[in-house]
Amino acid sequence: MLVLPAELTQAHAPACSRMLAQALRAEPQQQVVADASALLQFDSSALAVLLECRREALALGKQFGVAHMPARLQELAGVYGVAELLAPPASG
Repeated sequence: MLVLPAELTQAHAPACSRMLAQALRAEPQQQVVADASALLQFDSSALAVLLECRREALALGKQFGVAHMPARLQELAGVYGVAELLAPPASG
């Protein structure tokens, strides 16, 4: 499981994106979930980072989703029309 930091704003996005991409490549599971429960301060850059992580996962043949998304981030994902893209993968 990937873990998001407490703060993910535009200033932190590039470093966070690199960190998540590296962790994603090292993750042995085919279904990768990013845990957003620690996320306290964020802006729409968080969605960009998560979507980039999803693209990386798909390129590696993995499924990707986000668990424990704060309500405000869920709202932003809905406004931007990407909520379904970030839903956790169905376990099976």
